[in-house]
Amino acid sequence: MNKIIECQALNYSYQNNKVQTPVLSALNLVVHQSESLAIIGESGCGKSTLLNLLGGMSRPSTGKVMVNGFDLSQLNEEKVTLLRAQHLGFVYQFHHLLKDFSALDNVAMPLLIRGDDMQTAIKKSSKILADIGLQDRLNHKPAELSGGQRQRVAIARALINKPSCLLADEPTGNLDAKSAKEVLGLMMELNQQQKSALILVTHDMSIAKQMDRFLTLKNGTLI
Repeated sequence: MNKIIECQALNYSYQNNKVQTPVLSALNLVVHQSESLAIIGESGCGKSTLLNLLGGMSRPSTGKVMVNGFDLSQLNEEKVTLLRAQHLGFVYQFHHLLKDFSALDNVAMPLLIRGDDMQTAIKKSSKILADIGLQDRLNHKPAELSGGQRQRVAIARALINKPSCLLADEPTGNLDAKSAKEVLGLMMELNQQQKSALILVTHDMSIAKQMDRFLTLKNGTLI
């Protein structure tokens, strides 16, 4: 089975007033196609930092992050941005939708940015929104949607390019129990339909246990 994400001896420290604070230490990880993985750990242990490294939004101090066989350390910022757009999708605790645009426009945006024509982008975006039960909310702006609906739109936007891997940082942390269950089920369903990998950061063990496996981030490494 294809390796989608691979970390080799990953180290990361941040510097504050000339003092280096280690966050990740000699971390190794392999995630395969269609696999779902939860990363759990105490607040402040570096879970979001790790997700940012996997997504190429931060650079490791040492070590490698490979996405679909591409070593991010060997790519310039422009190529990392292109790889991220082609291979990765992101969902966060807060939806980060563009408030002045409709649900349809928000989902179509990644397609338009990569150069798809408007008609194609609208057709694909309408379909994925219909697939997740929002066919009656296409023209609603984020403020006109419930929290669960906004997060569904965010998931549709993350998956519209059919990425190799979906990176989700506490995606249900801002939702009520019913909406959280629906959103989690949706991500897992689309993960299987698109045969993408799913890496989810959470503090909720009940969510972690629904993934294929879960790892704990402790003392800078995964156990």
